[in-house]
Amino acid sequence: MDQLDRLIKMAEDELTEYSTDARKMEKLRRKIGLSVPIAEQRRCREALAVQLPKSGFRQILEEQRQAVALPFWGLAGLGLLAGVSLSQSLGYVAAVIGTVSAYRLQKWGWELQAKRLLLNTLEDIEARITQPQPES
Repeated sequence: MDQLDRLIKMAEDELTEYSTDARKMEKLRRKIGLSVPIAEQRRCREALAVQLPKSGFRQILEEQRQAVALPFWGLAGLGLLAGVSLSQSLGYVAAVIGTVSAYRLQKWGWELQAKRLLLNTLEDIEARITQPQPES
C-alpha cells in the first residue's frame, strides 16, 4: 500500500515540528484533503486501525519510546566505558548492541506515534464528513 506509506511519511514529517497535536492534525488534514481521495482515506484508516496496538508493549513503546530505550542507552554507555577503561572487547560489543537496540526501539516508537497521529487525523476527517453541517 504505497499511499499508506506516503501518508505515514507525511505524519512523521509533522512530528518533527514542535507544536500541539491539534496543530499537527490540522496541517496534516489539509495535506491529506488535497492529495488523497475519500475512498483511499477510508482504506488507509482501516489498515491503520488493524496495525496499531490496543494494549501491551507496543502501546507503551508508542507513548514512552524514550523511557523504553533508556536502559539500552545505559548499556551502551557502560559497555563503552568498560571497553575503554578495562580494555575489554566485550564492552565494545555491549556498546554496539545497546546503541543499535536503543536506536531501533526509538525508531519503532516514532513510527507507531506517526501512525497514531495519522489514524487520529483520518478519523477526524471522517467525523467532519459524516456530521451534519450547521446551517447559517
